[in-house]
Amino acid sequence: MVTVGGTRIDDITVGLSTRFSKTVSESDVYLFAGITGDLDPNHVDEEYCKRTSLGHRVAHGALIVGYMSAASTHILEDFERPMVSVGYDRIRFIKPVYLGDTINIEYVITSLDRERERITSKVEVKNQQGELVCVADHIMQLVD
Repeated sequence: MVTVGGTRIDDITVGLSTRFSKTVSESDVYLFAGITGDLDPNHVDEEYCKRTSLGHRVAHGALIVGYMSAASTHILEDFERPMVSVGYDRIRFIKPVYLGDTINIEYVITSLDRERERITSKVEVKNQQGELVCVADHIMQLVD
């Protein structure tokens, strides 16, 4: 294993966790829609959504994944060596996240791949009622 100063894979502990909370605002959804070009009416048209089983506008799934990324940034704050995301596996959107919902993200390191210098973490997203709305596994790579 080559390490150029700073954090080594052996310095990272399975079970290390962080939490991140965010209220999903209307401006979050509209800015995300504008940046990505995803103007699906499920996200931006309240009247349309009232006629669907959703009942109200919902946040983009990719926006929720972005909040997961914010949680990973928090867990990295204590490490000296940079890491990058190499992907999310088994992402599941279990329930809709509505505009105005407060989501709570729990991010827990669950395994280490010492040979490849990768970290896998379990991510769970719950709404303000404690309902599970999204899950994923996140893989991070140490870089020099």
